[in-house]
Amino acid sequence: MSVRTRADLDALPGYVPGRSIPGAIKLASNEVSLGPLPSVVEAIAQAAGHINRYPDSGAGELVARLARKLDVSEDQVAVGCGSVTLCQQLVQATCTPDDEVMFAWRSFEAYPIITQVVGAAQVRVPLTEGHELDLDAMAAAVTPKTRLIYLCNPNNPTGTAHPKAAIERFIAAVPDDVLIIIDEAYGEFVENPDIADGVELAKEQWAAGRDNVAVLRTFSKAYGLAGLRVGYLIAPEAVTAAVRKVFVPFAVNMVAQVAAIASLDAEDELLARCRDIVGERGRVRAALIEAGYEVPVTEANFVWLPLGERTAAFNEHCLSHKVVVRAFVGEGARVTISTPEENDAFLAAATSFPR
Repeated sequence: MSVRTRADLDALPGYVPGRSIPGAIKLASNEVSLGPLPSVVEAIAQAAGHINRYPDSGAGELVARLARKLDVSEDQVAVGCGSVTLCQQLVQATCTPDDEVMFAWRSFEAYPIITQVVGAAQVRVPLTEGHELDLDAMAAAVTPKTRLIYLCNPNNPTGTAHPKAAIERFIAAVPDDVLIIIDEAYGEFVENPDIADGVELAKEQWAAGRDNVAVLRTFSKAYGLAGLRVGYLIAPEAVTAAVRKVFVPFAVNMVAQVAAIASLDAEDELLARCRDIVGERGRVRAALIEAGYEVPVTEANFVWLPLGERTAAFNEHCLSHKVVVRAFVGEGARVTISTPEENDAFLAAATSFPR
């Protein structure tokens, strides 16, 4: 007799991470190619000598630093094992199998997975022809069963982002008992000043009496700590309290907490790297457009090539040039912006692809 597991999991697609191929340039996972700063490495090395002890389960020092940085109370900050874990905790804290979670599609591929794992229903709203979140369609799709909405801004994998005014209109159109999560995993790479700063927007909404807006951020991207898994949530106290009730104890390890704090200490230097990436992003996008590709305006550390049925062939072509991109077969390819040398290698592959 076989052990019985949930039958609905048979239809659940697994999360597909970016591929790693020895000797190839990996541009598939939106990682920062440069390693951690020496000061962060030193802090990690020192913390390694204490890993016989459990970490602070509530990440108190890191929570306090983030609260001071963002001018919120410590009760409005929750830390998790990457922002994706907080995504799952938010569904667990707000939804039952009778409830719905809404998100744009295509967007962050973990949204449907975590929603189904928790047992809630998922509502996918197609992107616009311009590869943006269709905020009007999302607002119109809200039902009495809607409990949680994810707004990935900038959106993964398209890189498109909405200005503050558009997000404000969306919030005003959604009932105030529906939790809206602004997922800003790539917020540090935003160049357009009109794009919403989610935390400032959320604080304005709270002050106006709207306690249904929260923000997710991560240390994985701009801060270069993808391998250590630290994310954080800024939300009204009732939301963070509920999220803490469903967390896995000691989920954020000691080394990760120390590295995150050290990264905050070196924030100016790390954000200067982001500006370099933004400059490269503009150069790569301009070169791709000159080569005949459609490339939406991106505010993230990657570009999106909506190649449709040609995606698989493009992916294989890049692999033959020792460049690994993130292919969503039948839709498009997402390509991380890296160092000038690695970007040039990708451009050489892209421009030699038959069009």
